[in-house]
Amino acid sequence: MGIQQADEPLLRLTWTDPVTGAHGYLVVHSLVSGLATGGTRMRAGCTLSEVEDLARGMAAKTATFDLPVGGAKGGIDFNPKDPRADGVLERFCEAMRPWLDAHWVTAEDLGVPQHVIDAVFAKLGLEQSYHAAIRRSVDPARTLRRVQAGLNAPVPGGLLLGDVIGGYGVAQACLGAAAAWDWSARETTVAVQGIGTMGGGAAWYLHEAGMRVVAVADAEGTLYHPDGLDIPALLRARNSFGEIDRSVVPTEVQRLPRQAVVATSADILVPAAISYALTPDNSFDVDARVVVEAANSATTPEAELMLAARGVPVIPDFVANAGAAAWAWWLLLGHVGADPTESFLKLRTEMQAKVALLLGAWNTEQVRPRQTAWEFVTARKSSRVFDQPATLTIP
Repeated sequence: MGIQQADEPLLRLTWTDPVTGAHGYLVVHSLVSGLATGGTRMRAGCTLSEVEDLARGMAAKTATFDLPVGGAKGGIDFNPKDPRADGVLERFCEAMRPWLDAHWVTAEDLGVPQHVIDAVFAKLGLEQSYHAAIRRSVDPARTLRRVQAGLNAPVPGGLLLGDVIGGYGVAQACLGAAAAWDWSARETTVAVQGIGTMGGGAAWYLHEAGMRVVAVADAEGTLYHPDGLDIPALLRARNSFGEIDRSVVPTEVQRLPRQAVVATSADILVPAAISYALTPDNSFDVDARVVVEAANSATTPEAELMLAARGVPVIPDFVANAGAAAWAWWLLLGHVGADPTESFLKLRTEMQAKVALLLGAWNTEQVRPRQTAWEFVTARKSSRVFDQPATLTIP
């Protein structure tokens, strides 16, 4: 099979839950070496077109980080807070089993924590959500042990490596942006929309690097303090849905409306909550010098053009938030192991180098970062062998 069309996916699949009537979707944008990778999300209002857009983005991520796999995405239109959610997820995975068994490597996403999807896979006898890749490795049992050790490696802050690596990558994208303009970390301010796995991890590592995280937003609203927030304390006050208990937030922290985070005066805005958060309607509210997309498709194309016209570049999602996907495949392929220091060094080096390239083109020629990144993706795709299972060996 030759190179597939950039915009037309290989497969669109719609599923209806026989119990709740909820709809679920699988879109496989491309297969490389017979495999595609991409998380499974659950949110009320999830659509096929959204999942298709995200699958396309996953294909771009794998090309950007030179991973030997194509892009896919799963999505379920259901409220993850509903007590029936785990059952819906289990039935969706059972229905997708032929793909999960042989071709689709999935993981956590919005509304679906990694430990929840791993529990579903274990119940289905598939061990772990990376099953499709693990099963074709030279020694599946050894590969599974390596994956589990990496995901569960403890890191400072009482968290696990698998839970923070994506946010760490976003933080490195922000630090790379600061380095491109010679900003001092301690003089750089950040606003983060969304304080779940990705946004919370980014906020933690930016705080650790000395940047002032002046605003964070969750479903309840925006918390703001111009001198910087106590990020470790706020993260300890989160529930499992990434919502902060306001009763433990200091009184000097301002409580603002949820959308106020977009208009926060800060050097860096990190949309880390929902897709299409920045639109033509609110792009002129953005009071940041650069946007770093932690959420998939966080900025609509029209909004990105409007921001660029104002001199605000957007580091695209398929670079900035690709750290979790890249790291998962480095772990699968044995390029990193259970030592967090090794993983952090590799991701920091690769992410900052990519951001430097994107902002170099922006600073010298005003070429939007997405355009530069997409040119790289297109060049990389032209050299890939699609749908050839024998080309990938997992140790």
